[in-house]
Amino acid sequence: MAEVAGARPERPRRRDLPTALARLAARPGFQRWAAAFPLTRRLVRREGDALMDLVAGFVQAQALAALVELRVIETLLEGPQDAGALGRAHDIPEERMQALLQAGAAMGLLRRRRGARFSVTARGAALTGVPGLLPMIRHHGAFYRDMGDPVALLRGEAETELAGVWPYVFGAREGIDPATARAYSDLMTQSQALVAEDTLRLVSLKGVARLLDVGGGTGAFLRAAAAKRPDLGLMLMDLPEVVEAAREQMAEAGLGDRATLHPGSFRDAPLPEGADAISLIRVLYDHEDATVRALLAKCFAALPPGGRLIVSEPMSGGAKPDRATDVYFAFYCMAMRTGRTRSAAEIAALLREAGFETPEREKSLRPYVTTALVARKPVQSVASD
Repeated sequence: MAEVAGARPERPRRRDLPTALARLAARPGFQRWAAAFPLTRRLVRREGDALMDLVAGFVQAQALAALVELRVIETLLEGPQDAGALGRAHDIPEERMQALLQAGAAMGLLRRRRGARFSVTARGAALTGVPGLLPMIRHHGAFYRDMGDPVALLRGEAETELAGVWPYVFGAREGIDPATARAYSDLMTQSQALVAEDTLRLVSLKGVARLLDVGGGTGAFLRAAAAKRPDLGLMLMDLPEVVEAAREQMAEAGLGDRATLHPGSFRDAPLPEGADAISLIRVLYDHEDATVRALLAKCFAALPPGGRLIVSEPMSGGAKPDRATDVYFAFYCMAMRTGRTRSAAEIAALLREAGFETPEREKSLRPYVTTALVARKPVQSVASD
């Protein structure tokens, strides 16, 4: 059942703690008493565990990065090993490899077996099986360095590495390194499979004759849509450096004759016409509000009356803050120095401002993967001033 985005304000999941009680809970003496009192010590333990998890979060992420970089999980998928064997394989002292394996087990990725050997858990196996997850972890080095001084990042004083890794979001046209464009497209292609899967579960393409994917990279979403709808016409628009790779991949998928590719920047030119649906898959959160407003206006102009616009990306929880989108994606966008995570209600308001009807918000399967909105251009559209 679809929800109407922004139709009613969202309510916080928990009532706020009254100020007086919050001040009381902040006192060390009260914490000592609550930890010893039988009726409150379980709550104190739970909250203490949660706080420690937050404090240790950066170390957990770095330990995960080491497991990925050393391909420990892939190695253990071949069979259990101990720290000595893995340490010798990677020129790491046994006791330090033991520490890494213990950390992996504590995070639920590995399991310690008899004889001090380690094997892979279902969670660890899933880490290697989720499309795009390992490449995303491997490219986090720049992001972690950008988060080294979070206050400078918040103040806008940091020269971040991510801004240099993905310069396309600033609208750079000439001088984009083809290798940079290809690296970004490869990462997006690998991770896009999961986003496409969830989007197409949430959004029906029934009645769509021709779909234009704007900022569609190498065509991962279009290929997934084509598999669902063999009769669907395909259009893709992205930067010339990206479209060349898209042409190769679409041809390899047997869709070369079925897809029309349009090289160009949506910043500089109107969108190609001829589609009765446009998709923006993980596009809006890469850009500032002015760019988003301009893009949505171009989508409105390119669509026929009754045409639909699909917006799919991780969205802020808004009044119900979400740990994945309001922490990870919010700061990732900040490090890119452009764009931001927006709530479904915020995006709905921008869509209405562009002339679309109030969009439907499909209930998200996995908010950390994507949330989808579908907006329609009114059949009786009124020309804007």
